[in-house]
Amino acid sequence: MAELTDAGAAAGLLAPLESLEGVGPTLARLLEEATGGERVLDLLLHLPERVIIRRRVASPEEAPLDQDCVLEVEVKSLRAARARSTGRPYVEVKAVSGGWPLTIRYMNGRLPWIQKLLPAGSFRFLAGRVLAEGSRGWAMLNPLSAERPEALPLAEPVWPLVRDLTPKRLRAAMDAALSRLHPLPEWADLPLLAREGWPAFDVAIRTLQRPTGPLPHAPGRRLAYDELLASQVAIALVRRRQRNRPGRALPGTGALQEAALAAFGHSLTPGQAQALAEIGADMGAPRRMLRLLQGDVGAGKTLVAVLAMLRAVESGAQGALMAPTELLARQHLRTLVKLCHPAGVEVRLLTGSIKGAERKEVLRGLASGRIGIVVGTHALFQDAVAFHDLGLAIVDEQHRFGVAQRLMLANKGRDADMLVMTATPIPRTLLLTQWGEMAVSRLEGKPAGRQPITTRIVSQERLPDVVERLGEALARGERAYWVVRAISGGESDDSVAAEDRFAELSARFPGQVGMAHGLQDMPVREQALADFAAGRTKLLVATTVVEVGVDVPEATIMLIEQAERFGLAALHQLRGRVGRGQKPSSCLLVHSEGLSESEKRRLLVLRDTEDGFLIAEEDLRTRGGGDVLRERQSGMQGGRLLDPREDPDEFGRLTQIAHRDAQALLDRDPDLASPRGQAALTLLALFGHDPTLARLDAG
Repeated sequence: MAELTDAGAAAGLLAPLESLEGVGPTLARLLEEATGGERVLDLLLHLPERVIIRRRVASPEEAPLDQDCVLEVEVKSLRAARARSTGRPYVEVKAVSGGWPLTIRYMNGRLPWIQKLLPAGSFRFLAGRVLAEGSRGWAMLNPLSAERPEALPLAEPVWPLVRDLTPKRLRAAMDAALSRLHPLPEWADLPLLAREGWPAFDVAIRTLQRPTGPLPHAPGRRLAYDELLASQVAIALVRRRQRNRPGRALPGTGALQEAALAAFGHSLTPGQAQALAEIGADMGAPRRMLRLLQGDVGAGKTLVAVLAMLRAVESGAQGALMAPTELLARQHLRTLVKLCHPAGVEVRLLTGSIKGAERKEVLRGLASGRIGIVVGTHALFQDAVAFHDLGLAIVDEQHRFGVAQRLMLANKGRDADMLVMTATPIPRTLLLTQWGEMAVSRLEGKPAGRQPITTRIVSQERLPDVVERLGEALARGERAYWVVRAISGGESDDSVAAEDRFAELSARFPGQVGMAHGLQDMPVREQALADFAAGRTKLLVATTVVEVGVDVPEATIMLIEQAERFGLAALHQLRGRVGRGQKPSSCLLVHSEGLSESEKRRLLVLRDTEDGFLIAEEDLRTRGGGDVLRERQSGMQGGRLLDPREDPDEFGRLTQIAHRDAQALLDRDPDLASPRGQAALTLLALFGHDPTLARLDAG
């Protein structure tokens, strides 16, 4: 394949912002914050959100209602004044325009500054809206001023800004950036451009950044298509590399799996058998597996994972299971030991708390291959950990890990297969499954014995009533979780803190309240969880440390405060902590006042379904799937130039066109060696894609 280069006309667009004339380090930082990028092109793609349209008039009498205009005035006098009703200071300027008196007011303005801006006796051009004041004549409020009319254009773009970045500074930087913009080789299909009425790439940018009227439709759609096409070409290149990448077959013998099932004492459910067959087919093929195992909490994912790792051991390799918390890792360890030791497979735990001689022993066992299966936390992918031959890497509760972390575990092995498990796929993974890059095995149906969970949405205003009802439930012997986001007060936002809620609820229910959060020492947290499980406490105030690995069948109430601030995957997992015993259970989603429509819609999805994939689809729709070629796990794919939430139909149409064009281009020119293929490589560089990226490996 041809090399990806920054040659030719694209080089100036890929240069850093500081390379622009008049842009120093401070302004470059502000521009980077506003545009989301550090290159000249990032500034050029920082499109106006609207255009101020002005009309040139000779006098205030000719000024249109509710529309900006530009007119020339002669300044007569200035004075400092105060508003009668509020006492707020302002500067009043008396002027004449076209023979008509005009009063100009600058609210909160200072007289010396306004005198420099509009000296008495000077002629100036003003831009703003003219207001009729009856018998008092005409007025303007806080207008822009200039000595020459060309400084107040009749069509002026308005860009999104950040603090300390003024329109004037951004406009000057944009002028410098536009001087770098030249025609580029065309990567788009010419009949498509003609059919859609789209201009060339450079013309589209220049039209939007220097508008002569309202923002036109076609240039913006052209740029949105370019962004989507770059993404689709990059994905297609990675997909081709993935499919051509040799793996290795792990055929297994079935002997260790049979021994483990005998120790388990029960046969597989139909769903487990189907999932295991699908995983086995992938592991037995000479290519790398990337598969999602999705099933509700308690549906039997762990048993399937154990049997899959035993297949790797049967094939002479090793298996690793990574969990997000030590609590869950230890829970998995108990299951693994029960099933694997009868089969003669050594299983060990590796977490951050395992140190000294025990840690060294585990590391030696992994490096020598003596340890067939290891379960652990983030400690598994640290540099000191070396496997003899890792054949299967499994990530449990994948939404709790970053993309790079999942990739680091997979890279511990030679062409290791990868299986990720979750009750609710993160949007990024759902996006991969929709593209066919990640295969899916689903454990259908609710686990046996699970009770229904009634989910209700409650306003924070009703919290006193909720506490009263909670007291009645505790008096009946029920147990409840109370989950909040923060640990202590004074954190970066106004999230309710666990320590504050614990103090308040302990005063209300003395001796009945425990607390668990991530900053506690492990023994302290485990004791709090043990007290709750044993019934010594009935109400557990906690953060999301209880999201996974906690099984208390007697708990029937899950209250999540400020629920709108949690991800849907986390909310679904937290809800799964109840409904495990003999009694019906309830989940209360307590939201803050002033709930937005999007937040309300997300909570309604959780209220109305327990299907993890439906919940993930809503998460994908509202948060986006991130960028599968980089590390961002949420956010809209290709949504910078066209937000799919604002125009889903057009976004879908352009995505389909871009997908089709990318496939057609690579079918005709797989090495991107033709002139259009070379132009496509330029497109990849412009939108920051590198066809050698390996992020799809992580799921």
